[in-house]
Amino acid sequence: MTTSENEQDEAVPAQAPAAGADSVAAGAEGDAGVVGEGGEQATSGRSRLEEDGDVAADYLEELLDIADLDGDLDIDVEDGRASVSVLEDESAPGSLRQLVGPDGQVLDALQELTRLAVQARTGERSRLVLDVAGYRAQRRTVLSAMASEAVEQVRAGAEAVHLAPMNPYERKIVHDVIAEAGLRSESEGTSADRHVVVTAAS
Repeated sequence: MTTSENEQDEAVPAQAPAAGADSVAAGAEGDAGVVGEGGEQATSGRSRLEEDGDVAADYLEELLDIADLDGDLDIDVEDGRASVSVLEDESAPGSLRQLVGPDGQVLDALQELTRLAVQARTGERSRLVLDVAGYRAQRRTVLSAMASEAVEQVRAGAEAVHLAPMNPYERKIVHDVIAEAGLRSESEGTSADRHVVVTAAS
């Protein structure tokens, strides 16, 4: 029997994921939405997430002003969490690259700071997702393709396919693709070496 991996939060540079093997099998559920009787709890939950987005947008707008950077803010609610995207000015491509950094490291740190700003205002822990200049959206496409390739390798007879190390948010994207394909995936390794291993469903 397999258990769903608790990889609902993105990586935080100052913290390492817990050690040990955990897995996601075909049909495992991802982040649960807020469901309430008569829709009242669902509405309340969405309102709170919208508040998270608004608070985050205020914080990021002030940060952009201080850094003298231009960017439009897009607020949404996706997969049971607030989502804020800082959109690059089309007339200045690459102007927000410094907010992403190598392998998204600066973006991960900025996301954590934004979550802390939201928590300070609302008093509740935030699982908000921050994207800058479409980095996470592009990365999702790359990860989905990587996972699909691993699926094909396993179906072709490979016993196990080890993918490159990823943060928890990225591993969850891969787990979802593998589960949808009907195969099994586990996270192995510790800290910066933690990665997804794809095998045939047992």
